[in-house]
Amino acid sequence: MHRGSRTGLAYRGSTVAFGEYGLMALERCWMDTKQIEAARVAISRQMKRHGKLWIRIFPQKSYTKKPLETRMGKGKGPLESWVAVIRPANVLFEVDGVTEAVARECMRLAATKLPIKTKFISRHRHAA
Repeated sequence: MHRGSRTGLAYRGSTVAFGEYGLMALERCWMDTKQIEAARVAISRQMKRHGKLWIRIFPQKSYTKKPLETRMGKGKGPLESWVAVIRPANVLFEVDGVTEAVARECMRLAATKLPIKTKFISRHRHAA
């Protein structure tokens, strides 16, 4: 798969659509499957199986890497991992069925697992 373009803002997936509170990306990156899973585990442990969680991103871009100390040429390297392309304004996670204080703490813990700056948003007060 080609590297593609990461420029521009996310115009799809940029609003809270399913839950009441969300975590919005403020920077661009390739988010790995392990980073998404670590954030998901942090949110679900903090919510203690109350409420509902939506993961709004999916790692659908394959990314390859040549082995270390390999000479140039000899084709493309083997598949390393899968990544999700994140642009500013992408909503990454959404939660519902918990209080705002619990949702804020969940998103704060999830944000520490991610490689980018994020912002807590609400469905009604968009810039919370």
